[in-house]
Amino acid sequence: MIGRIVEVADDRRHLLLHRGFMVVRDTEGERKELGQIPLDDIAAVIANAHGLSYTNNLLVALAERGAPFVLCAANHNAVGMLLPIEGNFEQSKRIEAQIAASQPTHKRMWASVVRAKLEQQAAALEATGAPTAPLTALAAKVKSGDPENLEAQGARRYWSLLFGDGFRRDQTAGGTNGLLNYGYTVLRATTARAVVAAGLHPGIGLHHSHDNNAMRLVDDLMEPFRPMIDLKVWQLKRNGENEVSPSAKRALVRTLYDDMQTEAGATPVMVCAQKLCTSLAQVYLGERDKLDLPLPGLPLALAASLGDE
Repeated sequence: MIGRIVEVADDRRHLLLHRGFMVVRDTEGERKELGQIPLDDIAAVIANAHGLSYTNNLLVALAERGAPFVLCAANHNAVGMLLPIEGNFEQSKRIEAQIAASQPTHKRMWASVVRAKLEQQAAALEATGAPTAPLTALAAKVKSGDPENLEAQGARRYWSLLFGDGFRRDQTAGGTNGLLNYGYTVLRATTARAVVAAGLHPGIGLHHSHDNNAMRLVDDLMEPFRPMIDLKVWQLKRNGENEVSPSAKRALVRTLYDDMQTEAGATPVMVCAQKLCTSLAQVYLGERDKLDLPLPGLPLALAASLGDE
């Protein structure tokens, strides 16, 4: 099932649990109920406001359903995430296989992720009318473990081709960077849920290795989907949206429900992330040889909307 990503971005809100629903109330005046959402429909909750409060019972109920509760800073970056301890009936078996996986296996899987990311970046550039050859050439050269760090080389070319020579990726900045931060936060929450649901440990990565990063595997596996967010930000800017407005947030969230092209046919981005995480668990268990990655190309609805402009 594809759940709903719920963001609470207004100040003076209180979240609580009531009979299987997450209830949102105003904290001022008569403390009116502003809305309620069935817990079973929630894929993730993004807490992106000041003065927000919530009950422990609600957090427990979300964790029991595998729905991450994400805490955001003022720059719309995720700074904390509550995830369940148990996510899959085979979790212990899969984490043991994940820990025991050989370095060559990790390197081979990382090369697949990098190649997919570069191919999707090229597809994003193609949609904007920018040259794709620099990215497609790099994708063809990726070796096991990406020893030449072609991912970083691709990023340097990609950002300037997508947003212009003056653009610099800066997580502390607003404008375009703020839009990217918000989109990546939503994507990270979705991928985190998929990692845990697949019975994998989010802190045991393929490539990311920062000691202070508890989400290394999440950051690895979200890489092929980042260009979907990038292209949506490009489209928003083209349509005059330069800040993280409510309409821009809704557009970025909707990107995760758009269909991508896969060997099994059109599949929502959110489901593609789930299939990727499950396939990695199967690789660790020796049940398959390669990752289940989407085919190069744009989300179908996004491609259609760009064609209408």
